[in-house]
Amino acid sequence: MAVRLRLRRTGRKNQPAYKVVAADSRSPRDGRFIESVGSYNPLRDPAEIKFNEEKAFKWLKRGALPTDTVRGLMRKSGLWYKWYLIKKGLDEAAVAQKLTEWEAGQPAKLAREAERKQRRKAASKAKKAAETTAPAEPGAPQAGQPAA
Repeated sequence: MAVRLRLRRTGRKNQPAYKVVAADSRSPRDGRFIESVGSYNPLRDPAEIKFNEEKAFKWLKRGALPTDTVRGLMRKSGLWYKWYLIKKGLDEAAVAQKLTEWEAGQPAKLAREAERKQRRKAASKAKKAAETTAPAEPGAPQAGQPAA
């Protein structure tokens, strides 16, 4: 039996909320699951991500594989980094120190990502503006003229 940590959709139409569950990989998305491990609410600003660390680590130790989406949520919450440090064999004090360093760097990382997003948006606007104002190629038929 292959166990996956994955999302199970709950909530109403156009108002999704998700539970992070440990489930058999063959069961349907919203079907049977073994245990609830956390929750994810994408409608909050910022998105609300909650994990029960004990349950998540229990399933990871047993060999459960997270889906790409759940792994991304674990990375955002710092749980994946903590799992990495534990697997590496660090003691609790070292893990706590590394996690505080990681948490201190998160605001700067979010600011860099927001800045990068704004630059990309400005570049795409400039590219679209350049395409609309660019002169037609010489020899190309103008609007209203038949092609030769």
